[in-house]
Amino acid sequence: MGGNADANVDGNVSETALERAATAIREGEPVVYPTETVYGLGVDAVDPDAVERAFEIKGRDRSKPISLGVPRFETVRKQYVHATERERAFAERFLPGPVTLLCERRDVVPDVLTAGRDRVGIRIPDCKPALELLERAERPITSTSANVSGEPSARRVDDIGERVREAAVVVDGGETPGTESTVVDLSTETIHRRGALADEIEDWLDRH
Repeated sequence: MGGNADANVDGNVSETALERAATAIREGEPVVYPTETVYGLGVDAVDPDAVERAFEIKGRDRSKPISLGVPRFETVRKQYVHATERERAFAERFLPGPVTLLCERRDVVPDVLTAGRDRVGIRIPDCKPALELLERAERPITSTSANVSGEPSARRVDDIGERVREAAVVVDGGETPGTESTVVDLSTETIHRRGALADEIEDWLDRH
């Protein structure tokens, strides 16, 4: 599909660009979008065919799960995961934010997204264009970096490789901070990947 959706100089994405990207998501097409970490590659996260396409674009090993992005935790709790009270408390403290919280998935979440695992990573980005895209698309979107596996994550649209850019509608939101999200599984008290807010999360785990 390909193509750029323009942004203003301050990084605010136009409504036209967001609507174009949301339409692409609803039609099963991939989108590159900014977050508060790095640029993400988004497709409809509960459409197995769309998720397969995201794996193909990235050249990602099917044994490595992809996270699911939503605009608010109550949405994901009611429709996509079984969340414990502790997970809800964690979400109230850290989401939206650069954190991925692993929760028990509901049956609507496809096996391909989670590599057959029982838990799925939940992301609520603290980034206005990303949240607006999620609202307009009216469905969860994959939350995985917009790069070919093994290559660096992209902080700017110009950093995104040709293979990814040519396959997706690109929403240019300017430069992103570049620090990956911290991945947490409260069921095992495990931080699977240290990124933004890792020290604060570790402190929260010790106190709760």
